[in-house]
Amino acid sequence: MKFGGTSVADGSRLKNVASLIKRFYERKNEVIIVVSALSGVTDQLEEIARKASEEGRIADVNAFMERLRERHYEVAQEAIAGAEIKSVVEELDARLNDLENALISICHLRELTGRSHDYISSFGERLSASILSGALKSMKLRSMALIGGDAGIVTDSNFENARPLFDMTNSKVQERLLPLLKKETIPVITGFVAADTKGIITTLGRGGSDYTASIIGAAVEADEIWIWTDVDGIMTADPRIVPEARTLSAISYLEAMELSYFGAKVLHPKTIEPAIQKGIPVRVRNTFNPEHPGTLIIKAHEEIKDIVKAVTLIQNVALINISGSGMAGTPGVAGRVFSALARVGANVMMISQGSSEANISLVIDEPQLDLSLHALKREFAENIVKDISYDENICAIAVVGAGMAGTPGVAGRVFSALGRVGANVMMISQGSSEANISLVVSRADACKAIRALHDEFKLGAER
Repeated sequence: MKFGGTSVADGSRLKNVASLIKRFYERKNEVIIVVSALSGVTDQLEEIARKASEEGRIADVNAFMERLRERHYEVAQEAIAGAEIKSVVEELDARLNDLENALISICHLRELTGRSHDYISSFGERLSASILSGALKSMKLRSMALIGGDAGIVTDSNFENARPLFDMTNSKVQERLLPLLKKETIPVITGFVAADTKGIITTLGRGGSDYTASIIGAAVEADEIWIWTDVDGIMTADPRIVPEARTLSAISYLEAMELSYFGAKVLHPKTIEPAIQKGIPVRVRNTFNPEHPGTLIIKAHEEIKDIVKAVTLIQNVALINISGSGMAGTPGVAGRVFSALARVGANVMMISQGSSEANISLVIDEPQLDLSLHALKREFAENIVKDISYDENICAIAVVGAGMAGTPGVAGRVFSALGRVGANVMMISQGSSEANISLVVSRADACKAIRALHDEFKLGAER
């Protein structure tokens, strides 16, 4: 079970999480917990580390530490009953002192390396895991808080976005966690935090707590992996845009991966991968509505009354168009485009190329636009490419459903629905899986386009 930051935002919520865990444990389940930092803490840690390296003001660090200490003490006091609070406060003090020393060192050095970044940003989870484990102990359960590396997650040394070394991780996780389960002890593990082969703290990238849960669930061959969040499950659309959007009872691994990569915020995009390897179902549930069954993510997809399962919107993206008659018939142009963008770390989420080969269109994250444009202009300083233009006033829409594969007329229905509301399609892309049709529209058309597609495929109707 993984619990996100909103699930443990304050003392009462964290106590509620402990009660939930106890309920499932007392039903004779073996339970492993992965926990995120308290809501907002990781952002705050990254911000103070950046300020310490740029400005070097120890007074700012002291003020930050006072606020952080006060918040975690308050949460612990509310969540933990009885004598257990004393040992938890001692543990918090030790961790907070380590954090303060590290931040003061960064002030003196005026440097923030990737390794230091991961060490600093790991503290949110290290603090919340201690409190949640203490709350479970105060409820007369056996529990142990573990940093991800101590739980057996081993990665490469690519700080800030480390990759798990799965063979080593699987054996170490089994070796360290299975004996705890046999002793009826509930491990509470830091999400997003791991260690490299030398034991140095690494992180799996932002949002990596879901990934942590899936890695551990796959390693111990859990019956299910549960992602507890603040919504009832994966929905047919964003309910803020489409009020009649409903929660999906079941979707396939493929559909879940497409949705997570294309804007659905419920799951980290990498979450499903370890579960797929072992065929383990993943369930998304709501901490604040635990009676709701949530969404079950499984290997097979429902046959197939739902041709389309969901429509999702990606904002804060930009469209780049690369054109020139010299591109036609010239080998390696697309390769050079991707290599240039890779060198500046730009993530290409959609690509489309006409059969004339004289135009390539692609969609990237908007914050990466300037770097991407400079990289492309440097790469194509000669005359092969005539024009590199861009448009920031766009959104990407993904229409997702495994039932689209082999079903004639889906694209026609998509375009008809958009035509009826006057939404102009600027780019379209479809992968060979046929489970996703992605398209670009102007930002002004995005919401009415989402609503039109949701209506066209009757996604709000009760099943």
